[in-house]
Amino acid sequence: MIAFSGVNKWYGDYHAIVDFTAEVAKGEVVVVCGPSGSGKSTLIRTINRLEEIQQGTIRFDGQDVHAPGLNLNQFRSHIGFVFQQFNLFPHLSVLDNLTLAPTTVLKLSATAARERAMQLLDRVGLAHKAAAHPGQLSGGQQQRVAIARALAMSPPAMLFDEPTSALDPEMVGEVLQVMKSLARDGMTMVCVTHEMGFAREVANRVWFMDAGRLVESGTPGDFFQRPKSPRAQKFLSDLRAH
Repeated sequence: MIAFSGVNKWYGDYHAIVDFTAEVAKGEVVVVCGPSGSGKSTLIRTINRLEEIQQGTIRFDGQDVHAPGLNLNQFRSHIGFVFQQFNLFPHLSVLDNLTLAPTTVLKLSATAARERAMQLLDRVGLAHKAAAHPGQLSGGQQQRVAIARALAMSPPAMLFDEPTSALDPEMVGEVLQVMKSLARDGMTMVCVTHEMGFAREVANRVWFMDAGRLVESGTPGDFFQRPKSPRAQKFLSDLRAH
């Protein structure tokens, strides 16, 4: 579904992504972890071209993401993206947040879009909040709405960029539950997260990054119990100590 080949990204002299090559299979859940500043969020944002790359190729469902002439808006409409800061439209109701893109981009009828939106709100446990505005919701509720909004476009894959790091600890679980249910349903997912319990329980594979490089890639069992690289070993021992 997603293939990185020799990807490099610089900000001026700073080499943010270094010779990155890896693949995400259809239906696979990949958790990207690593220390702060290791390039995790930059990497996930290259998949839908929120960040441009200078070298290499990225393919999404066979499509070269950086092909000249790519219709970027149309391409992005196929990729669900959930941000750290929710990014809901504050002046729209929860329901309108979910129906805006399907009606304007996918040209769904208002009735069909509302029906789908209500199904998704029900799925994330928030059908009773359809008429509320984002400012009336808790952080955890806003993030669940953001996930439902991304799903409203029926994307073949979902990207999560630290979806729980802006939340109070008691709200983290409600968002992770929604993500777990997506994984159980076979959604292709790439998740940048510090939630190692989620990685251990849900991921098919863990990518460990450091200084822009993919240092280690393995099953959760291998990564957590038998990390190969000294950098991953230190990262995990620091986590355990914390």
